[in-house]
Amino acid sequence: MAVEEGRIVFIEVREIKKTYAMGQTVVPALRGVSICIEKGEFLAIMGPSGSGKSTLMHLLGLLDVPDSGSYKLLGREVLNLKQDELAEFRNHTIGFVFQQFNLLSRTSALENVLLPSIYSSNGSNREKSKQLLEQVGLRDRIFHKPNELSGGQQQRVAIARALINNPKIIFADEPTGNLDSKSEVEIMELFKKLNEEGITIILVTHEEEIAKYAHRVIRMRDGLIISDEKTHKEGGAGKEIGEKFMEGAVQRKDFTLLSSIEIFEHFRQAKRALLSNKVRTALSMLGILIGVGAVIAMLALGNGAKQSLEQRLSSMGTNLLVLRPGSQRSGGVSLEAGTVTRFTSFDAEEIVTQIPLVSKTAPQVTGRGQIVYGKRNWNSQILGSVPNYASMRAAIPVVGRFFNDEENQKKSRVALLGQTIVKELFPDRNPIGEVIKINRINFQVIGILPEKGQSTWRDQDDVVIIPLLTAMKRVLGKEYVDAIDIEVKEANQMERVQDLVNGVIVKSHRLPPSQMDSFEIRNMAELQAALSETSQTMTWLLGSIAAISLLVGGIGIMNIMLVSVTERTREIGLRKAVGARIKDIQSQFLIEAVVISVVGGILGILAGGGVTFALSHFAGWVTHISINSVLLALLFSSVVGIGFGFWPAKKASSLNPIDALRYE
Repeated sequence: MAVEEGRIVFIEVREIKKTYAMGQTVVPALRGVSICIEKGEFLAIMGPSGSGKSTLMHLLGLLDVPDSGSYKLLGREVLNLKQDELAEFRNHTIGFVFQQFNLLSRTSALENVLLPSIYSSNGSNREKSKQLLEQVGLRDRIFHKPNELSGGQQQRVAIARALINNPKIIFADEPTGNLDSKSEVEIMELFKKLNEEGITIILVTHEEEIAKYAHRVIRMRDGLIISDEKTHKEGGAGKEIGEKFMEGAVQRKDFTLLSSIEIFEHFRQAKRALLSNKVRTALSMLGILIGVGAVIAMLALGNGAKQSLEQRLSSMGTNLLVLRPGSQRSGGVSLEAGTVTRFTSFDAEEIVTQIPLVSKTAPQVTGRGQIVYGKRNWNSQILGSVPNYASMRAAIPVVGRFFNDEENQKKSRVALLGQTIVKELFPDRNPIGEVIKINRINFQVIGILPEKGQSTWRDQDDVVIIPLLTAMKRVLGKEYVDAIDIEVKEANQMERVQDLVNGVIVKSHRLPPSQMDSFEIRNMAELQAALSETSQTMTWLLGSIAAISLLVGGIGIMNIMLVSVTERTREIGLRKAVGARIKDIQSQFLIEAVVISVVGGILGILAGGGVTFALSHFAGWVTHISINSVLLALLFSSVVGIGFGFWPAKKASSLNPIDALRYE
């Protein structure tokens, strides 16, 4: 640090220059100014408009940077410091009192005084803020907002704000320019008292009456100092404050990370900003709400459709091949299925015997029949099969039992009814043990089949299952089976077993090459996979469509935040002037965007759940809300808030403090 005649030099400026570009015109504001300011001085800078006095103060207060020259603050060259380092100096070393007061209109006097301490390493101190307000004569105005205070009272709040972090220097730009005579005297007496306590005061004024309070007056014209004279003995320079007063700003070591206290303060600031513009905040949330709600509802519909499809596919059985007789073409004419190759129960046994990869088979026949019980009757599908059919086709009765091999060999007249037939013939009683007629033949009901629902081609619950031999010999009069279900032990062996079954049939029936297409083997696993893939595709399609609305909501947030940055430019400038770092400004605006997104996302989840319930309850659609879809929507909304809030936050943090303060 520089020392002259035993005095401590706070500020040492050598040949600083500053020019401004106004369109194509370059205006020199400072033309090479040199000045030294010692600890405890009360300095007034005077001059007509355009003389460069305000520019000089802004440069000395680190609100702006010169084009060239040297500037040492507390013995340290500051022109090479980074933005965050300059912010640290402004926060701990400098206090500002502006002509326009620059108070945050939405906050109380107490909160305005606390503002610089939010960005201080020592944290906010409400008790000290109250003491400072009492010190400047505002004991009964602590919780009043700026619009409830007079001009003089607002300036007192600004002075208290400048003192909150124990600054070494106070810069005051026309501090009495908007005050009446009484308030003017009170404010200047307050400055005088602060100077007597050892604080260096540098003020800009164009009034001689105000300059009389200073111990030193610098007069400027056309960007140059034309006179520098002391008026009377300094009052505060002689106080012993100690060398530790000159140790410089207490700087935080980490400029990138925020402490939990700082994050909490940023949340408070973000909450206050959002609540002050309730309608705009609500509209921003609405876009996210609609997007998240649409994602939840669409994914619930897709998942419900997928579950419904899986339930129906499970009724078809798993790892199944279906062997069916085909038809042969002769002379361009297609013959009836089964006219060339016909299957019997022996073929089913042969497949199990010769192919170890096959666990079981179930031959079956089908037809139509009239079912009668009492005065009720119903025409339904008749299906004859063997006991293996129950486990292979997910047809284990929910009530009663399935028939056994003995009943099949004896051609017993027992039957299992589908749910549709139970509703039609037994609307008010239990059918188990009752006797029905199938094509005028008596059958005893021994079981009720599980509900399988409607498939694309038929009602799967409109069926009666009876023993295979009973169906062939007593009801349908068939000599051959219509199909053979083949269950493969392992799903990855389906194609191999299909080839082996093909070989067994060709060999056992001695089929020539010309009759190779006289039967077919359907792979049910492939059908299930295709349907599942289609369902999955539809789910993602619905989710993607809904995500577009969420994206639109994110764009809305970005637009609102950009508008907010523009509206709050002066506020941003003030925050940077009192020590807010780049990360502080970015964090505040990012937090605002994330809060909008997260709250909108939570409301969207509730709305999506409500819509899903309505679709399920009133429209009868199958829906299912999964926790993954909820987490995905919430995560997506948060990412949207961060992603679309980053640009406005970055734009806000890059503003030059003095340019932001001058913004209209």
